[in-house]
Amino acid sequence: MAISDDRRTPLRKDARRNRETLITAAREVCAERGVDAPLDEIARRAGVGNATLYRHFASRAELIEAVFRDSLTPLLRAAEEARAHPDPWAGLTAYMDRVFTLLAADRGANDLMTTGIQGVPTLEALHEGHRHTLDVLLRRAQQQAAVRADIGVEDLLFLLTALGRAVPAVPDTWRRYLALLLDALRPGAAHPLPAPPPGPGRFGAALRQSGPAPRTGTGPDRPTR
Repeated sequence: MAISDDRRTPLRKDARRNRETLITAAREVCAERGVDAPLDEIARRAGVGNATLYRHFASRAELIEAVFRDSLTPLLRAAEEARAHPDPWAGLTAYMDRVFTLLAADRGANDLMTTGIQGVPTLEALHEGHRHTLDVLLRRAQQQAAVRADIGVEDLLFLLTALGRAVPAVPDTWRRYLALLLDALRPGAAHPLPAPPPGPGRFGAALRQSGPAPRTGTGPDRPTR
């Protein structure tokens, strides 16, 4: 017997509600524990079964994309604003402040910015825009002698990532360490560096190697059944 449209509609609403509840729960859990938080915990907090979670999100990457798509887009806009700033040093410092404010507030966003996770289009666009923004601002600031001339964008990416990974341990004082990092970029007290800068692509490779490790037993992409 054919099922009427009126009987199918509540099922679609239930499925949509379950998906929205899962995304909300995942956002909360990831903000507390990072993007490698157990999927079982996300399903439990959403009040649904593991099978329901997996029906909506076939992989952890799909869930991360759904959770962080909206929360990461402000950083893309911040990057555009920084590149358009008439003063490259002011643009650079304002942009870094926006980035680290997010890293301090959200453990999941911190993981995304400081590790490599494949299969998340929003994250890939963010990393590309982040690198481009730093490169543009760094070159412009060096042309104005506002930043020491012996560093490149790879240097800056490594420094910012190292500080970013430490932010959860110093959530109340990260501005102190960002200020120290920014001072190190200024040419006034610069000393010769003991090694050449890393070559192109080294940072991307380091990010991929530092991605969240698979969890024993459960695995990173599927909840237990």
